[in-house]
Parts: sequence; structure tokens; C-alpha cells
Amino acid sequence: MKILCVLGEHAYGDPARGEGPEFANFLPALRRLGHNVSFFESLSRKPYGSFADLNRALLQQVEETDPDVVFCVLMHYEVWIETIRIIRKSGVSVINWSTDDSWKYPMFSKLIGSEYDLFLTTYPQMVEQYHADGIQSVCLSQWAANGDALFPPLSFAECRYPVSFIGAAYGSRRAMIERLRHEGVEVACFGHGWPEGPVETTCMAEIIRQSRVSLNFSDGAHGPVGFTNRQIKARIFEVPGCGGCLLTERAPNLERYFHLGQDVLAFDGVDELIEQVKRLLSHPERRDAIARGGFERVRRDHTYERRFEEVLHVLAQQTSCRVHLPIHWDALEVAVRGHRVRPILQIIRSLLVFVASLVWGAQRGPRAARRLTFELSWRLRGAWTYSAAGWPGRMFYRES
Repeated sequence: MKILCVLGEHAYGDPARGEGPEFANFLPALRRLGHNVSFFESLSRKPYGSFADLNRALLQQVEETDPDVVFCVLMHYEVWIETIRIIRKSGVSVINWSTDDSWKYPMFSKLIGSEYDLFLTTYPQMVEQYHADGIQSVCLSQWAANGDALFPPLSFAECRYPVSFIGAAYGSRRAMIERLRHEGVEVACFGHGWPEGPVETTCMAEIIRQSRVSLNFSDGAHGPVGFTNRQIKARIFEVPGCGGCLLTERAPNLERYFHLGQDVLAFDGVDELIEQVKRLLSHPERRDAIARGGFERVRRDHTYERRFEEVLHVLAQQTSCRVHLPIHWDALEVAVRGHRVRPILQIIRSLLVFVASLVWGAQRGPRAARRLTFELSWRLRGAWTYSAAGWPGRMFYRES
């Protein structure tokens, strides 16, 4: 099968934040399954002058590679609804891997989920909501580990780091790490916002394997703080897959994927975090047993090869009889005309940026203006926000 992956090479399209997890894991897994995989950069703004250029370039690549499947991981409105419709009308199936449904669902998935052949969510608790909103394309999947980067655990005595954490520094993470350190626990932190900075995927695996305890925090970067906004992240599978002993913040449906207390350990709140860390560091045999149990569970059940076999099987059952047709370029040009930034929008953008810059400064002001425009747009205009004519994409290409 020929698969075109539409996503970002780097996290949030920013090389300074390191390689994106989807790029690092999805493409290799699909290739190991024997598929012919190509890549289209959708998060970086540098290759294109506007979203019109991006969408035209995507259709050109679809036309040239003639894929059976376009596999998207979209952040915002970078790929227009019109473009998805054109691709599907050409006989190509389109999947989107939707992240952050715990807080992003009403402003993203709910509005565009029906436009796709399969709309993947990693939240079991959200499937019923999709169906209630009439979105039958929803398909439950989950993050996983790279099947080509599984490493059996080292023993407690062989590990270099007492405790490590790999991930961005936001929310309550800094405070929890500081409490651990205040209790005399040595914690090595890597990622955006920490002094050590991000690490490459290969280095991440080695750090995890050489750690006696690897931490994971489950709160999302957005939305309310609390159990219902906690997420099952890729790190939950990557840590045991790399031979690490995982101590993770509790999250909904975690027990669906692991036996708690046997494969991984969980905590809720900083006091339980400190208690669990100290217990693991003082009982090497228990730490080693958890690490072995988690590794075997991931190797058996939680690799991306397993995930994508399941997803593509579901897709094949739904779209097996499609015939490929030429790309309808006239439909794209109609959308491009609707994407033009007319003088009134230029004036509105200038005013928004001016006011936002007064409040948040020259550097953050344009992004704040974009966010305000987006929040108004999806609330007032719904799915139109993700069309070529949507305000945020027309007014704030570079800031998106």
C-alpha cells in the first residue's frame, strides 16, 4: 500500500524542539509493515508562503505519488476541508490522528471529524461523544512504542540516573520536580524549558534505559488541571519499551493498557509521587520486576506496528472498492480565491496585533492576536474555521 504521511518533522514545526514523535515513530512503523511511505511537511511555515501554497503543494504530491491513503496528523487548519474533500473525491482514503481530545474536541475534532474516512482518537471515553455528535468515522487507537527501538531493562545497579523525566516544563511539573529534589531525590530533566534542553529520540531511549525510575506527568498543556484532563501519552508506552521503570501520574483508562502495580506504577499528587519514588529506590528487586513486566507488555501489545495493522484493517473494510480519479484542480482554485486577504482583513489584523502587542509585548502579541481570532472563529463559525476562507488561516499564516 502507498501511504502519504502529512505531518511535521519537528515538534510544533520548530527544529529547536527536536524531532516530532509522529515523524520519528509513524513513518518507520508503516515502512516496517511493508508499505511504500512518503512524507509531506505540514507544520513548518518556512517551505510555503501561505496556506494556499501549502494546500496546492499537498495536492501536487498526492497527484505525483498516487497514494492509497493520506495519513494526517493535523495541528490546526493547515490542511483545508476543501483539500480533504478533493483528495477523497479522487479515490484516496484520508485518515487523521487526532491528539488532545480531552480539551481540543469541541474546537477541532467535533467540527471536522466527519470529513475523514477514519478519524482516530486516543481517548476511549470520547468515542461515545463522537457518536452522539453524528461522527461515525471515529476509530479508537492509542499511542505506542517504536517496535524497532525496544530494549530489555538494565538492572537497578547498572543504571546511571536515579530518577529522570523527559518532557516539556509546563504546568505543575516544575513544582513537583522541585519537591522531589527538596526531599533529596536526584532528578535529571530533559526537554523544552529545562536547562538541559530537548534530546534526540535515540538519546531519549538511552536515558530511559539507564534510569532507575522514569517519571511521566499526564496533565495536558491546555485545559483544566485535574484527572479528567489527564492524557495517556506516548511516553507511557515508550518508557517500558525502552526498558524503563515507569512511574506515571494517573490518567483515565490507564488500566485498559497496563496492569497497575505489575507493568507500571501510578501516583496522584506530589506526596504519593515522593512516596513511590523513595520506595522504588529503596527496593531494587521491585523496581527490576516492574521494569521487566512493563517491557514484556509493551513488546507484546503496544507497538505502532500493532496499532497501524488494526487501523488499516478497519480502513480496508470501509474503502476497498474505491477507484482513483484525477485531482479536481478547479475546486482548489475556487478555495484559493476565498483565501485571499482583502484590505478589510489586513486592517483588522493590524489592529488586533497592535492591541495584543500592547498587552503581551511585541514578540507574543501576534500569536495572542491569532489565538483570539481562532477562539472567536470556532465559537461563531464552527467548521468554517478550517476552510480556506477561515479567518485565522487567512490572517495569521506565520503565527499559526
